Amino acid sequence: MKNVFFSHWQCSICGHTYQRDELRYLCPICSRKYRPGTPLPGVLEAVFDYDSIGLAARELISSEAGIQEFIDLFSAVESDFYPPLPVGLTPFYSAEGLSHENLWLKNDALNPSGSFKDRASILMVAEAKRLGIKEIVCASTGNAASSLAACAASAGFKAVIFAPASAPLAKLVQIKVYGAELHEVAGTYDDAFKAALDYSGSHDCLNRNTAYHPLTIEGKKTAGLEIFYQNGFMAPDWIVIPVGDGVILSAIHKAFVDLQRSGLCSTLPRLLAVQAQSSDAITRYWETGHYRNAPHPETIADSISVSTPSNAHMALSALRDSNGKAIRVSDLEIRQAQLDLARKTGVFAEPSSSATLAGLYKALENKWIDPSEQTVLLITGHGLKDIQAAAASL
Repeated sequence: MKNVFFSHWQCSICGHTYQRDELRYLCPICSRKYRPGTPLPGVLEAVFDYDSIGLAARELISSEAGIQEFIDLFSAVESDFYPPLPVGLTPFYSAEGLSHENLWLKNDALNPSGSFKDRASILMVAEAKRLGIKEIVCASTGNAASSLAACAASAGFKAVIFAPASAPLAKLVQIKVYGAELHEVAGTYDDAFKAALDYSGSHDCLNRNTAYHPLTIEGKKTAGLEIFYQNGFMAPDWIVIPVGDGVILSAIHKAFVDLQRSGLCSTLPRLLAVQAQSSDAITRYWETGHYRNAPHPETIADSISVSTPSNAHMALSALRDSNGKAIRVSDLEIRQAQLDLARKTGVFAEPSSSATLAGLYKALENKWIDPSEQTVLLITGHGLKDIQAAAASL
């Protein structure tokens, strides 16, 4: 098997370390404090041999090796275990049609299932293959579910999905087309999350619940690594991220922390977390320093609609460490931003992704971001994922 520089797991709360196969999910010390309806305590972080990565990366860069070889240096799973479905390496380019003078798009809506979540799913399938497990379960509002269904199908594995029955029809259809076992939950994403935990507790499977398995963070960090590579081995000034459970935010930050620890990047990009107005638990946590659930998360941006963000604690750390900021946007602002993206850049993004542009507009008004600063919008889902939301804007 190809070498990986993965060293061990480390608890993001207490700092206790664990060997690769010593455990799969949360730190057993900190997770004793877990209660349903609260963010996950003891989420694990992957630690690497950063000195060796730095040496290997410099050799790759000088030899003009491809981007995939560079990304593989930071992987916690050997590339030999990856299924054949090509994930990642999505376009990164200047968005000249919008008013911000130094704005760039990272368009992850062009992943195989139309979602950024393929990055986590493909790594989870690779890990299942390494462990000899043929069944993977997850909770989702739709994108993670259809993503896991696609990636599992490419490897011949079984995917078991718990999703709210209220999820957009296109996403539910996608899940079924890929052949996954779908359980529609009469409730919210938080209810689906608990149902998936209960299922994995009584079945021989791997649980892909976001943040619960640390490889979901590791998979999603690859977008940050790609941005660094595609940007000429430089960190942009800002990255604007749609935020629900906080995992993508934490993952992008983790990418640049890994790069910094490897001696490849001297600065961290500042992160702007954008949340729907009614699903603002992480924004409030950042503003006050005290965590409280979002009581009634009702928004057209279903992908970032969550009462209890599973990775809230790590997300707050990422915002503070990057000197970032968090902001709320209304559904009306999201709808307008979706039309602006489509009509000025040709990118049809789902509402949660369009929230990034809405958040940027506000950040510019607040003078948080200077128009001359290089700013990247992370587009995480295709507009065809939720046609009803787009139709309502017309």
